[in-house]
Amino acid sequence: MIENFLRAACGPVELGADVLRAVGTVSVVLAAIFFDLTDAAIVAFALPGLYFPRFVGMRAWADLLFAGTVLIAAWSNVFDLYTRISWWDLAVHFVCTGVVAAGAYLVLANLQIVPLLRGGRNSRTSGVILTLTIGLALSAVWEMVEWLGRAYISDEIYTAYGDTIADMALGGLGSLTAGFAIAFLPLLRTDQPGNDKVAKAP
Repeated sequence: MIENFLRAACGPVELGADVLRAVGTVSVVLAAIFFDLTDAAIVAFALPGLYFPRFVGMRAWADLLFAGTVLIAAWSNVFDLYTRISWWDLAVHFVCTGVVAAGAYLVLANLQIVPLLRGGRNSRTSGVILTLTIGLALSAVWEMVEWLGRAYISDEIYTAYGDTIADMALGGLGSLTAGFAIAFLPLLRTDQPGNDKVAKAP
């Protein structure tokens, strides 16, 4: 994973993903200066998600999608887009939960905790179901974090039963979609040992 992270960017798409990582890092400081420490903490919370695709060795387009989604999700909180645009919260839960669930599956597959995709219907089905399960679990954890934040940090954090159920439902749907991406799309570079096993199910 260290080799993946230190590898020089190859092509404009990979370079774009690296630029997003730099922007995300600088964003923490900008949020602290021009907004407040809570906003800076929210952006900082997204940093692992920005650097994660580099470590795991995602293909350039998947890296850019992952980093861009996480950065948009973080700054949407800073600019209150979740409350200003009625559908924005659900859209971000759909996309962000999906890409994070796919990324988590790839890490677990590389660690041999979940099955490597080697082709065949059973392998693909496992990838879809496990990615969906991971996404639903992450959705539940996120809703708990929101509840804890409202209870102990700031009552400006919006939580409600209907909102929680809708967020988890859209997150689950996004994770299901990501499961099919895991099963049928090459998400990892194949120029590294072992990644060809999970990059694409033939």
